[in-house]
Amino acid sequence: MSATASFQVPTALGPRDVTVSYARVGRGAPLVLLHGIGHHRQAWDPVVDILATEREVIAVDLPGFGASPALPGDLAYGLATTNTVLGALFGQLGLDRPHVAGNSLGGLLALELGREKAVRSVTALSPAGFWTEAERRYAFAVLLAMRGIAQRLPLPLVERLSRTAAGRTALTSTIYGRPGRRSPEAVVAETLALAGATGFDATLRAGITVRFTDDLLGLPVTVAWGSRDRLLLRRQGVRAKQLIPHARLVRLPGCGHCPMNDDPALVARVILDGSRA
Repeated sequence: MSATASFQVPTALGPRDVTVSYARVGRGAPLVLLHGIGHHRQAWDPVVDILATEREVIAVDLPGFGASPALPGDLAYGLATTNTVLGALFGQLGLDRPHVAGNSLGGLLALELGREKAVRSVTALSPAGFWTEAERRYAFAVLLAMRGIAQRLPLPLVERLSRTAAGRTALTSTIYGRPGRRSPEAVVAETLALAGATGFDATLRAGITVRFTDDLLGLPVTVAWGSRDRLLLRRQGVRAKQLIPHARLVRLPGCGHCPMNDDPALVARVILDGSRA
């Protein structure tokens, strides 16, 4: 069920009020789901019901994305701020070191939470931060192009395109390996989410200098990469394995950058296996 949590986060300028939207369902050990830049928590909808058979699932709209308001104006959209917000959210929701799974930006955030020992396990699907400078520039250029298209397309055109597999492919093939499987309603909703994401530009700027460099010793880590990822190329998964030697590296055949819709059963199994470690 959709809900919001309002709480204060400490800053150098004093406490600041933050509100985060989330959905919570299922029973079992808590599992927090974090989406990528420009997306929203509904990206996880294809796997939530499967995960909820074994976990209490909390899908979060990151600040400035989906239904979550932007951060207060004097808070920067960096890893440190976002992880402080997520830590405060965990406290507000009574989550003591939950399992966490994230995609893209959410995968990087999950790994950072793991670095801080704020979670019990991490499953990262095509996480950001394992790029070369050339790969980062390419990914950011693609994201900016996607954002520009989403902002310029009239809603009636988006709705018309979403009714056909070819139209859904045109709108979403950058992030899905099997875009025709995405429902028309989901394509329209995520196009609007990308166009209206108030935290997009600041988050992208904050990512320019991001590189993940830790090995997260002692924490169960799974890194999974889609074989059709056209945004963060799959060789970055090998780089992640080199930086986190004890991590389990999983290939997701036929899946794109956001694999949850491409193969829900496989992705749910990878996440559940990772949270059992």
